[in-house]
Amino acid sequence: MAKQPMLKFVSIERDMPKKRSATERAEDFKEIYAEFAAEKAKEQASRCSQCGVPYCQSHCPLHNNIPDWLHLTAEGRLQEAYEVSQATNSFPEICGRICPQDRLCEGNCVIEQSGHETVTIGAVEKYITDTAWQEGWVQPLAPARELDKSVGIIGAGPGGLAAADRLRRAGFKVTIYDRYDRAGGLLTYGIPGFKLEKDIVMRRNQQLVDGGVTLKLNCNIGEDITFEDLRAQHDAVIVATGVYKIRDLDVPGGALSGVVQALDFLATSNRENFGDDVPEFTSGALNAADKNVVVIGGGDTAMDCVRTAIRQGATSVKCMYRRDRANMPGSQREVENAEEEGVVFEWLSAPEAFVNDLKIQDVKTVAAQAGPVRGVLGHKMRLGAPDATGRRMPEVIEGSRYVEKADLVIKALGFEPEDLPHLFDQPELPVTRWGTVKAEFGSGKTALPGVYAVGDIVRGASLVVWAIKDGQDTANAIIAELQPSAAIAAE
Repeated sequence: MAKQPMLKFVSIERDMPKKRSATERAEDFKEIYAEFAAEKAKEQASRCSQCGVPYCQSHCPLHNNIPDWLHLTAEGRLQEAYEVSQATNSFPEICGRICPQDRLCEGNCVIEQSGHETVTIGAVEKYITDTAWQEGWVQPLAPARELDKSVGIIGAGPGGLAAADRLRRAGFKVTIYDRYDRAGGLLTYGIPGFKLEKDIVMRRNQQLVDGGVTLKLNCNIGEDITFEDLRAQHDAVIVATGVYKIRDLDVPGGALSGVVQALDFLATSNRENFGDDVPEFTSGALNAADKNVVVIGGGDTAMDCVRTAIRQGATSVKCMYRRDRANMPGSQREVENAEEEGVVFEWLSAPEAFVNDLKIQDVKTVAAQAGPVRGVLGHKMRLGAPDATGRRMPEVIEGSRYVEKADLVIKALGFEPEDLPHLFDQPELPVTRWGTVKAEFGSGKTALPGVYAVGDIVRGASLVVWAIKDGQDTANAIIAELQPSAAIAAE
């Protein structure tokens, strides 16, 4: 047992990579965690209990073979660890950075349940793949043979990129069409650099291009090319658009200047950090510098907004959420990071109106307002009886109205599907009553022959790791359908 490289959770405590101080990290958009050193990565990987039923693996959407690559890391066999990790995950270094491990693999770690604290799975996953890039183990895609089949993918987000990775490895000709000027979707323009530095995304994009994937950017389906033309050019088409329609908040005062949407705010910040000329940032319209900022919402997008506002030099940043801390959908780790950086959370609070005068207390007088926002007219809430899902519903506390000072209000209430049948001029494209595309579980097949759908446009707004899972599964289904021999070879 003395030479046993694993099961060391009884003698070695959990340890995360060093986190930069809140003061230091609030000054830039660099990632907040340092990299594991080799010995520390080995040490933390050795805490894995190698349990017979690995709940970390079963609670990972990709079913990553976590115990095996932890074992390999503990033995110093990093290249093998990378190969095992990459086998089930197209982008392990991205998942290692942005997956909510506290709700997935780490939250279900067996030793966590026994009181020994979880293995630092995400940090080790990140370390393995970052090392692989440094050592040159990550190479452009090199199919064993080229096939005479082509696939067009609409959307260069994680689902589309993951599908492209699998299809190109099998020898398919792959073209990705995207409306933006850079590939990556929300990885590029939605998630801030302090969670995912953009060179990490750009090098994966370049790896795909170097491996033969074609990117057609600044391309709007339905305008620059029709959906029918796309189907005619390719043997299969994958719809991987994600969900970008803003879920709005219908309260008085929404037309005041300074009331903005989360995605506009985050995309502007990311573009500015790329070095782009962004008039909305320069003018101050989408810049939190020297402003009192209020963010409405309690998900991960809201956390991205509050922490971005801090780094832009906001005077104050508050997050208003209608439920309590225990019932918020965002990562608790992100809440902790935000609090360390100076964000104040107004739990059990909801907006009633946006006002241009802090003296306004009557919501009926708000409708006729114009000009800049000066505050949020809100009220306190309590949690009432559970709804059909079991979640307790927030209720207004009568007589609890108050005004929160604000020069910039950011609405971070989530996203919904765009009307794809209309945008693509494809009324036959089947959608649900929520606007998501109807697709077969596992394969992504739709009712339109040769058309597949993956990621958020099928699931609704969800996690990056689920989009990767859907992209890989659909790619495997297309390979099996169009080139069975390639599927056998891949196995």
